[in-house]
Amino acid sequence: MDRRDFLGTAAALPLTLQQQAPGEADFKPLFDGKSLAGWIITEGPESAFYVDKGDIVSSASSGYPAWLRSTAEYENFDFRCEFFIRGWMDGGVYFHAPEHGRPGAVGKQLKIFHQQDKEPRSNSMGSIFPLIAPTKVVVKNQGEWNDLRILADWPRLLVWVNGESVQDLNVENTPELKTRPRSGYLGLSGLSYPLHFRNLRIRELPSKETWEELYRQPTDIEQWSVSESSRQAPARFLPLGAVIRAEGAGHLATKKQYRDFELQLYVRGPREHNGGILIRSEGKGLSGSRYYEIQIHNVEEAHYPTGSLYFFKRSVYPRIADDTWFPMQIRAQGPLLMVRVNGDTVLDYDRLENVDAGHIELQAHQPGSWLEFKRIRVKEL
Repeated sequence: MDRRDFLGTAAALPLTLQQQAPGEADFKPLFDGKSLAGWIITEGPESAFYVDKGDIVSSASSGYPAWLRSTAEYENFDFRCEFFIRGWMDGGVYFHAPEHGRPGAVGKQLKIFHQQDKEPRSNSMGSIFPLIAPTKVVVKNQGEWNDLRILADWPRLLVWVNGESVQDLNVENTPELKTRPRSGYLGLSGLSYPLHFRNLRIRELPSKETWEELYRQPTDIEQWSVSESSRQAPARFLPLGAVIRAEGAGHLATKKQYRDFELQLYVRGPREHNGGILIRSEGKGLSGSRYYEIQIHNVEEAHYPTGSLYFFKRSVYPRIADDTWFPMQIRAQGPLLMVRVNGDTVLDYDRLENVDAGHIELQAHQPGSWLEFKRIRVKEL
């Protein structure tokens, strides 16, 4: 089974999953057949998706990057729906997608495409687009409804189209997917084609991750303290609802220390902003003798742009825009460091010498400017 090797999938899966789909009494409907309640049109006009005769339909104005996302997030789940294809159609179903950023690159996309490829490709119907080809291409494209089922139960990822298995992955053993978030939103993409969806429903499965929320609401600021502040431009870290706004020059440190962890958050700043995130620090900002700094600086030709490990390694410049939220993932484990920005791994480094636990710090580094952070959470490894 090479890259789809599931370490003996048949033996590992419960008998019910090998032989038949479970009953749907415990499934929750995601679409009421009348409105887009429970869904949000994102990165597109209000006309991008609409309801017609009991179907969700993508319109001509649903071109990329427009997508329709769920209001709820999901980690492990059994998702099912039907989609209708007549002639040339292109789109997809997102899962584990972010609130902001590129849904199919940060999360995952199951490609919907009309073509009945004889040789499965990484962009065929049923692919985990654009990375992993399906085991076979299954699609009815002559004005017919197709059944889709996605089962995500870490580390398993299984997909069926019209009752036939097209993906059988151990995500932990799939390098292209293993570092992506394991929870997020569901979404639909139409790419300006009139795709129809109906009978969307989901059964949530038990969570297998434990995250610590570092900032989600103003009361969470109690988990932080100002660790350094400039006399000339005193640092201000303002808890503005779901957002921490950083101004002046200084650092805001977690009260707790972390050694091996994954940090996820969203960042936003103006043109040519400058700041950073310190990890494994003494909790004294840049005046401390022990820390690593991941740079936040949206200047493509800068010596150390966003995602760089300051003083040690320059990042590949990420796909980010001024005044726009983007997701960051920072994973530190022993001497290893990985930084992902908006769905791209922009830095891999394997020579961290300081492997002791330390604080995580948010940096304000440009008086007269600002940075904003939100949905900050950490998972110890």
